[in-house]
Amino acid sequence: MITALPFIVVDNCKDEIGFYQSVLGGEIIILRQQGETVMNADLKLEGATLKFADVQAAKPLLQGDYVRVFLKLETEEQFRSVYGQFADEGQVVTEVYEAPFNGLLAVVKDRNGVCWVMSYYRA
Repeated sequence: MITALPFIVVDNCKDEIGFYQSVLGGEIIILRQQGETVMNADLKLEGATLKFADVQAAKPLLQGDYVRVFLKLETEEQFRSVYGQFADEGQVVTEVYEAPFNGLLAVVKDRNGVCWVMSYYRA
């Protein structure tokens, strides 16, 4: 079996993984730390894991847009809450719209430039 996990590189992993936890919930697991700097960490969500690395560990060439995370949310309330929190300090790429599958879609870059493709499917 092959498992694919989103790998997100951010400045100041210690603070930013806390930001994502405040929006999405879940449990933070620190994988590697140098002094006070968190180099790698996981955010364990219900049914998913987001992998994080500090720029000092990953040394990326560009910020954000090469990572897109598809996020399926369970309720419209949860969808709108996460969308609002990411958009608050980020940038809306595609406003919330009614999708052809009887649900909502939106695309938003958060404050780290990570692009989230967000969905909510109505029953």
